Amino acid sequence: MHAPPAPTAAPIVLTRRRINLIFGALLAGMLMAALDQTIVATAMPTIVGDLGGVSHMAWMTTAYLLATTLVMPLYGKFGDLFGRRTLFLVAIGLFTVASLGAALSPDFTWLVIWRGVQGLGGGGMMILAQAIIADIVPARERAKYMGPIGALFGLSAVAGPLVGGFFTDSELFGWQWCFWVNVPVGLAAFAIGWFALTLPRKRSTTPLDWAGIVTLSATTTSLVLFTDFGGSEGWGAAQTLLMLAAFVVSAILFVAVELRAPEPIIPMSLFRNPTFVVATALGLAVGLGMFSAIAFMPTYLQMSSGLSAANSGLLMLPMTLGIIITIQGSAGFIMRTGRYKVFTVAGVAVILAALVWMTTLSGATSLWTVGAMFFLLGAGLGLIMQNVVLAAQNAVPAAQIGTATSTNNYFREVGATLGVAVFGTLFTSRLADNLADALAGNGQQAVEAGITSADSLTPAAVQAAGDPLKAAIVDAYANSLAPVFWYLVPILAVALVLALFLREVPLSDTAGMVARGEAVYGDEDLPAAQPVAAVAPDGTEVVVVPAEAGSGSTDSLRV
Repeated sequence: MHAPPAPTAAPIVLTRRRINLIFGALLAGMLMAALDQTIVATAMPTIVGDLGGVSHMAWMTTAYLLATTLVMPLYGKFGDLFGRRTLFLVAIGLFTVASLGAALSPDFTWLVIWRGVQGLGGGGMMILAQAIIADIVPARERAKYMGPIGALFGLSAVAGPLVGGFFTDSELFGWQWCFWVNVPVGLAAFAIGWFALTLPRKRSTTPLDWAGIVTLSATTTSLVLFTDFGGSEGWGAAQTLLMLAAFVVSAILFVAVELRAPEPIIPMSLFRNPTFVVATALGLAVGLGMFSAIAFMPTYLQMSSGLSAANSGLLMLPMTLGIIITIQGSAGFIMRTGRYKVFTVAGVAVILAALVWMTTLSGATSLWTVGAMFFLLGAGLGLIMQNVVLAAQNAVPAAQIGTATSTNNYFREVGATLGVAVFGTLFTSRLADNLADALAGNGQQAVEAGITSADSLTPAAVQAAGDPLKAAIVDAYANSLAPVFWYLVPILAVALVLALFLREVPLSDTAGMVARGEAVYGDEDLPAAQPVAAVAPDGTEVVVVPAEAGSGSTDSLRV
């Protein structure tokens, strides 16, 4: 393993004002990426209908997910090697240009391509934002910065569907404005980042791990396509099995390459760190549980309540509220005590309880009860989501903060991909049978309501049909969805046991850039641990960087 690249300029002076400016720039970038996802989800049926891509709708999501997951480890590693400022600006630029391209797409194929380019930018913004926060904020203080991020995602969960619905339904605008709106926001975020992101640039003479990049890309692509084909073509289909074989072979090759690489994209040494392994496994389990529940509950809620897609985002508000409350509530305790394991264990337990509660879902379940389920799920997510990233960052040397952050997020995305695919297959296969029975049992009413098949069902048609057909369809959705949550319960039970074995490394009082000698503190209210000028025994002037937990195990010397 080569030594981390040395900074190429004098250390940056970190003050509260500078930290807040940098954090503001990060929020601007993350808001754009978060808002885009919820806006596009609302407009998707109209978009694919206009561009003739209904039968290939899944590629709108797959292209973005694949691109995002592909680049996560690359942004993390390249940020450690070359600095994060330029990469973050590149990510914003890619996202903005891709939004322009998507708005001007002449057909569905071009739209899918531009969605992939958006993913290349969106994945970078998410990973680099978390790594930059670790660069400028000590681990012990980091929790309090998660509250605004949670609120930002809450805002996007509510505002996105409303704005997307308005653009889509408006004769003046149209669905293209779901992408056009990103252009001014992206330009503003780029300008804020250009002036506010005062971060060090680095030089690295280590050859890039091209073999690792290629094999990791092959591993990720085959995994995403495996889940995509499995959900659409069947898990025993030839394409699905081919992608599974490609995944296994490319994953083995990737590990072999990384064991020999001088500066691997994902160092295998990370997996000899028990704290990092447990934190990453918990992230994967949370990805499985969280995204599986979130992906299909809105469909049921739209059918049962008759709400439009634009207004269905309001039904996610209880979950957002739960996330914000527990993130904010735990932040102060973590800052005072440095203890975070108790919240990680509690978070898994609360998510497990929420999933067990969701197995009781029925057609008669009130929206208030569903809201309470979502609130409980959000409360659990708020306790664990950022703490597993914090644990992973804090368990590695400061030079590997970006790599640890991206690897942890990568495995969470893998969990989400597998969870949505497997959960979706179980749900839709049950739903097809249950809906067929519901329509057959109310055949005359279905014909009168114009519902000729399950494929033609819309929330408006279900509400217009009236009982008993409406009740039968809602029951079909509930009875298909509720039992599938039981498949997630054992996974979260294993995660709960893992959380109990999470070793609580004392949280560092030193920000990543200070620990690497790239910055010094400039305010009295910031931590005192910082680089100190000294003279080595041979008379050489050096800078001594005090070691902190999570920032390497020994003091480092720089000439």
